[in-house]
Amino acid sequence: MSLTDVTAAPAVTTGPRAHVVGPVDEVPPGEGRAFVAGDTQVAVFRLRDGSLHATQAACPHAGGPLADGQTDVNVLVCPLHLYAYRWSDGSSTSGETPIRTYPVRERDGYLVVEV
Repeated sequence: MSLTDVTAAPAVTTGPRAHVVGPVDEVPPGEGRAFVAGDTQVAVFRLRDGSLHATQAACPHAGGPLADGQTDVNVLVCPLHLYAYRWSDGSSTSGETPIRTYPVRERDGYLVVEV
């Protein structure tokens, strides 16, 4: 082993990091739940079609708890003022500030969110 092998710094990654946030069973079909992924609060939804979606936990309009919102395969509706956001890109259907969405997947029965 040479000196450069010992002092070489590991590569720095700057992209999203995957976080296990909880068991998939904590999110009933058709509902959402709030979790923390790293140091980021997220809302994770398991739709009745089996798909998973993740977004920021608070609505950008007035901070409403998005995990308590109503959703279908196309949009998430904030429970406070009923602003709707598209799952496809986080944009608002009414022109409000978009929400941030995160990749989410199931692995071995657990939810994995990339933030």
